[in-house]
Amino acid sequence: MSGGGDAADRGRDPGLQPERTRLAWRRTTLTCTVAAVLAVRTALHDGPTAAGLLVCALSCVLWVGFLILAQHRIRALAGPPVPRTLAPPHAAAATLTTAALAVCAAGLVL
Repeated sequence: MSGGGDAADRGRDPGLQPERTRLAWRRTTLTCTVAAVLAVRTALHDGPTAAGLLVCALSCVLWVGFLILAQHRIRALAGPPVPRTLAPPHAAAATLTTAALAVCAAGLVL
């Protein structure tokens, strides 16, 4: 019975999962970029206000923070044949920056 798992393991290409994960990070980075640009556009649509400028600055800082985290992870996935697991602090930071950017964007829409 244990022979079926061995054949499946030999046929699996271990390079596919890191590639899919790298592509997912790139898609998420692109999504965050679009959200930040739309937030800035919405905040400045009726002219610059103090609150609008604050949201623009916060959106840009969050976007740059996520961009740094994503680039770090993309490089880690491109390195050794078996990439290291994402560290919990990095995962938490990526989650928080994404959620905060979404809250900024939602606050501008409402």
